[in-house]
Amino acid sequence: MIKQAPNELGLHPLLQKRWSARSFEQKHIPNDKLQIMFQAAAWSSSCMNEQPWRFVYGAHGSATHELIASVLMPGNALWAKEAPLLMAVFAKKQFDDGSDNMHAWHDVGAACTSLLLQGVAFGIYGHQMGGFDREKAKQVFTYADEYDIVSIIALGFLGEADALKEPFRTREVTPRTRKEPASFAFESFEEIT
Repeated sequence: MIKQAPNELGLHPLLQKRWSARSFEQKHIPNDKLQIMFQAAAWSSSCMNEQPWRFVYGAHGSATHELIASVLMPGNALWAKEAPLLMAVFAKKQFDDGSDNMHAWHDVGAACTSLLLQGVAFGIYGHQMGGFDREKAKQVFTYADEYDIVSIIALGFLGEADALKEPFRTREVTPRTRKEPASFAFESFEEIT
């Protein structure tokens, strides 16, 4: 099941089809497709072309997958630990010249969106999560202080919603909703609420 945005919105099909799935087939993601997804991230916009994103990933059954799954909050762990691929996403906090990159997280978000949209073109869906233990991640992953962990992404080909336990099964089949642009796009600063 693909939860699409409504056709009448006029969105590009990749944007229309992108959604945060939780149920994945137990099917390996081909490395050539994954590498193209990383190329999509590489070509994202970034301040001063620093490309501050870093991805650490592991296929289901690998030590890296187990480490990433170990820092997930219990609710996310229930379904995400079964994903064919888990990825920890990091932002490099400084520019190469040592000054603070105040746009690093923004640029990482742009790279993740490009990666996920390229995935949709291959029928690979992702679910970005902020529901993980940051302190535990710092201890378990032992990454350098120059990085922030931003998110964890579960990736895979779509599975059946019935494979999920509640409340996730219901969430998987509930239609997508979004705010109307009038609630967040304004022609003057006075309109921001």
